[in-house]
Amino acid sequence: MIKSVHFKHAQKVHNSSQPFGLKNAKVVCAYHQSFPEYTQTPLVQLHDLAKKLNVSQIYVKDESFRFNLNAFKVLGGSYAIGKYIKEKLNLSDEQFNCETILSDELRHQLGDLTFITATDGNHGRGVAWTANRLKQKSVVYMPKGSAQERLDNIKALGADASITEFNYDDAVRLANKHAQENNWVMVQDTAWEGYEEIPTWIMQGYTTMAYEIVQQLHQVKPTHLFLQAGVGALAGAVTGFFSDYYQEDRPIITIIEPDKADCIYQTALANDGSIHTVTGDLNTIMAGLACGEPCTIGWNVLKDHADHFISMSDDIAAQGMRTLGIPTGNDPKIISGESGAATIGFVYEVLSNPQHQKLKETLELNESSVIVCISTEGDTDKENYQRILKERL
Repeated sequence: MIKSVHFKHAQKVHNSSQPFGLKNAKVVCAYHQSFPEYTQTPLVQLHDLAKKLNVSQIYVKDESFRFNLNAFKVLGGSYAIGKYIKEKLNLSDEQFNCETILSDELRHQLGDLTFITATDGNHGRGVAWTANRLKQKSVVYMPKGSAQERLDNIKALGADASITEFNYDDAVRLANKHAQENNWVMVQDTAWEGYEEIPTWIMQGYTTMAYEIVQQLHQVKPTHLFLQAGVGALAGAVTGFFSDYYQEDRPIITIIEPDKADCIYQTALANDGSIHTVTGDLNTIMAGLACGEPCTIGWNVLKDHADHFISMSDDIAAQGMRTLGIPTGNDPKIISGESGAATIGFVYEVLSNPQHQKLKETLELNESSVIVCISTEGDTDKENYQRILKERL
């Protein structure tokens, strides 16, 4: 099942994209490059799939290789934590790197910090990795129903991590409560009134990925960009970067969500100037997108620059996992989890199912289309990944 909302924008550049534009992205990427573990993740071209679906080109950014953590999320947490330390110690831009932050002198100045977050898995792992890497502490709360494998991966990085009895949004509230009580640093990509600086830094962290993409595309200009959304931080950041980079010649941008947690879609559908939330268990296989409350900063970018908002059923994401995991022809295999494969699943469904001809036309997809998707995670829940690859929901 697919539901869609479509926005029409005046041809002008909005200021909402600027914090996530090229100028800041270069600074963010330089910080990430200061970690010895940094390497560009692959931008994979799927020639045979593009031919099968009758489009010009399909590219997938494979974030399963990011810092050996199997997901993109570490980009946001690592930059936000680094930026917090930079501001706290009043470091210069030249000092803003991993080696300087780890120096004995600055470690003594900084003292011991504890960073706390709530997570469906990947963000918490990134925060735990960064805190461990920079010799600090972390506390991570996960929503009920979280996979044990994801919890174990976070604990292995030294975090005090646990699965709560709450849904994602209530786990965020619990983390924030404990941050205030214990003087810990809240590192969350969900923004609310009075808590916007660190979420902005997290979103800026994600622009490293977008900056890499345009470098890897060389002179190829994408016509379509498909982005998945949980709270909308990734979607907002990448949309902001591409809008700033290409200006009025930006690609058509489509935002994808699970229908059980489609807070961005519901906000776009209402289009009344207010944020709209989704409550309940948010029961979707797309665990990384199971968020019911939009990030206000992300939405402010999306309402200005995104063209289409999609709410879709889990079976389409599962099809995306199989499309990448059991590749077409001689295309390389991409191991993509439930949230990572959501966008390619949507692309495949719209282009292969004649029932979606009207939607295909609305999205302006045709034989000239150059499509970019981001596989945001690998098999972060390996048991579920293997089950979905072999079965049909």
